[in-house]
Amino acid sequence: MGLGGFFDGIVLHQILQWHHLISARHPPDSLGALQDNTLLDGLFHAATYLFTAVGIWLVWKNAPAQRDTATFVGTLLVGWGLFNVIEGLINHQILGLHHVRPGPGQLAYDLGFLVWGAFMLAAGLRLIRSRQMS
Repeated sequence: MGLGGFFDGIVLHQILQWHHLISARHPPDSLGALQDNTLLDGLFHAATYLFTAVGIWLVWKNAPAQRDTATFVGTLLVGWGLFNVIEGLINHQILGLHHVRPGPGQLAYDLGFLVWGAFMLAAGLRLIRSRQMS
């Protein structure tokens, strides 16, 4: 989940500047509003850092003696996909805090984000299950 959050925050918030955490409800059209959005983006990044740190600790604590790349990649995909699906449903659709790319085609971008998340989640689960069956 942390990696999915970092990707969202770094790529969509900072590099592409398509949205900020609360840009749909508090448009960054003034310096003060941009500062508010940037502060919440920073808190979002702090939370993704915490998710990543906890995930690394869990991997370290529960890692088998023999590393299994497929299971490891599968769990990364599950976490990232889960982040996209949860964040996309809650922040984009239910709360309307922001959208992937506001403006024309907004719904298509939001739905694409959900589909991408669901695909990663399904691919990750499939990788994990394939290793458990062998």
